Amino acid sequence: MIKVIAVLCSLSSPTDCHEQIVTTSDFADISMQSCLMGAPQLAEWMNQHPAERLAAWRCVLGNQDRRGA
Repeated sequence: MIKVIAVLCSLSSPTDCHEQIVTTSDFADISMQSCLMGAPQLAEWMNQHPAERLAAWRCVLGNQDRRGA
């Protein structure tokens, strides 16, 4: 499984950033190439979280735990 980990920053406090695993069961089977090219599902996830700005993202294989930024 490939996980998409996004670096999200608060719109109200742009220096307040954190990492968040945004992979859900809906798109857990995406390819590494699709993930690295922008993970189209990431845009949908961001639409559901309008108070945050996407600063970056990365793709990891397996069951890596969430880490703070």
